[in-house]
Amino acid sequence: MVNTRRKFAAVGVVAAAALMLSACAGSSSGGSTSAAPSTSGGGSTAATVACGSTPVQIADNPWVGYEADVAVVDYVLRTKLNCQTKISKVAEQVSWEGFGSGQIDVILENWGHQDLAKKYITDQKKAVDLGSAGNNGVIGWFVPKWMADKYPDITDWNNLNKHADLFKTAESGGKGQLLDGDPSYVTNDEALVKNLNLNYAVKYAGSEAGLITALKNATEKSTPLLMYFYTPQWALAKYPVAQVKLPAYTPGCDADPKKVACDYPPYPLNKVARADWVTAGGPAVNFIKNFSWTNDDQNSVAAAIQGGATDDAAAKAWVDANQAKVDAWLAG
Repeated sequence: MVNTRRKFAAVGVVAAAALMLSACAGSSSGGSTSAAPSTSGGGSTAATVACGSTPVQIADNPWVGYEADVAVVDYVLRTKLNCQTKISKVAEQVSWEGFGSGQIDVILENWGHQDLAKKYITDQKKAVDLGSAGNNGVIGWFVPKWMADKYPDITDWNNLNKHADLFKTAESGGKGQLLDGDPSYVTNDEALVKNLNLNYAVKYAGSEAGLITALKNATEKSTPLLMYFYTPQWALAKYPVAQVKLPAYTPGCDADPKKVACDYPPYPLNKVARADWVTAGGPAVNFIKNFSWTNDDQNSVAAAIQGGATDDAAAKAWVDANQAKVDAWLAG
């Protein structure tokens, strides 16, 4: 699929392509650092293995679920493997460019991006697929659960025009509003609205935080909302939703971005790493190859971060409660 939830448009990416990678060590600022081995137990002998003096360079893409991935991976690298880390806050496409420049070693949560995979994995051989991240992504259109309870037919796209008046806003020009996230995200939504002949206008919340605020308000105040959203997503535990069924996805139905009239595909999320970094080997490579967790795992860490915990505190709490999983990541 060419267009995904988080693939950033070319505008802005060129400027970012200078790789102004804002780096921090673990969840704190100030450059790379090396942490002492963990003394929290767990029986892993990997903690006694020095990771080396070269920092593991991890892309940190701009959503809280990905931040949860980074928090746990970074914490384990530093406290279990004595690794130094360099966390770079960058958009997705810029992360892939980092494979070519040598400034990124690993992307922990890839949402499709077949075009980038072809360029950097297949053609240039600068990156390799490092296997499943364990969690599964879903992109689609959603309404707050109270709306599905009150209007049971609203979860079928065929009935959206019937209910368009519910979603009118001051900004939607007399049409129903479909709320998207950041305008720099490339989605299929404008094409879907046009090709499905829906009486809706796509408007933008500006960010993931804006989407979540809109969902919070719609849930707490029982106001109508039709939104583009996704899982895994920590907020859904607090603000339940129902997905609107769009025409079923079939392979190739989204090949032409202008003609898309089908749902988004499922996204089995995977890790991608710089080929030379993987070839060099070492305990960090082995650990990240083994790293795999569930949507629930990620959501629990993301919710803790969103609730005010530092990345390290949220990661430590999860690691302490899931030592068997961590030991499996560090084994062999």
